[in-house]
Amino acid sequence: MNIIKPIFAQDVIIPSAPGMKSELTTGGIGGIISLALPYIYVFAGIALLVMIILGGFTLMTAAGDPAKTKEGYGRISSGLVGFLIIFISYFIIQILEIILAVKIL
Repeated sequence: MNIIKPIFAQDVIIPSAPGMKSELTTGGIGGIISLALPYIYVFAGIALLVMIILGGFTLMTAAGDPAKTKEGYGRISSGLVGFLIIFISYFIIQILEIILAVKIL
């Protein structure tokens, strides 16, 4: 009798580039997330940089307008809060790995 596994529990095979040794097999949806997380952190850092630059540009071009100044500060603080949330999530996952003795990342 064949046991049918749900799609999220099945292995996903990612083909390798020409000249590489073998295919990479992820452990289902968890493996895909583990493969994507380093790229998410890089994207979050780039997004933070862009938000700080745009907020600074808005502040420089505000010319004393309180609404534009508030918008610039809001953009900078939003970027920092978003990055902080993603940064803290990484450490929470690391703590959970230690407490539960399970490899997440």
